[in-house]
Amino acid sequence: MTRYLPIMLDCEGQLVVVIGGGAVAERKVSGLLEAGAVVKVISPSLTDTLVALTTKGLMTWHDRAYAPGDLRGAFLVYAATNDRTVNEEIAQESRRIGIPVNVASHAEAGNFITPGVIRRGRLTVAVSTSGAGPLAAARIKTVLEEALDAAYEPYLDFVHTMRTRIKERESSAEVRGRLLRKLGAIDVLNEMRNGSFIGWSAEDMDAWIASHRAE
Repeated sequence: MTRYLPIMLDCEGQLVVVIGGGAVAERKVSGLLEAGAVVKVISPSLTDTLVALTTKGLMTWHDRAYAPGDLRGAFLVYAATNDRTVNEEIAQESRRIGIPVNVASHAEAGNFITPGVIRRGRLTVAVSTSGAGPLAAARIKTVLEEALDAAYEPYLDFVHTMRTRIKERESSAEVRGRLLRKLGAIDVLNEMRNGSFIGWSAEDMDAWIASHRAE
């Protein structure tokens, strides 16, 4: 079993080349656009959704089959054609020029995989079964989606705002650490879930910081 290193990549403004224009490519492109990548698709045909994205100017489309040299300048490459041999050629070129490649038809030919993703605002959770199969991954993702409900988005926004304010107000690393630990103990998430949470003003935040500075 291949043991992958989980990482989060900043793809904002980075060129990503997707070879293929079918349903698999469509899923890859959707995630890439969500991450802010500059997407170039190379394929003699596209799904209706990919055509619509091209028309809106959200991606560029080269209406032809893959050819050697197509990967130059890419940050990432996705080999997503319905031809295993072509995908293998893409993987070989990617490896030769040092660009990470994902191969849809047989993951072992590439050097990274794209897991199932759950997003709740600032929260991103990735699900991978390392080859156990998409059905198992989908079931696990469903379980996590139910557990990580919509309240996590405002909760993490609140925590981020408070964390930022604590860092701005406190110069002492010791006091900041103490306040951040106390912040983690506030039961804000459940209050947001049951609708009893009342938003904090800047004055409320400063008052909480002042009252929790001491041990």
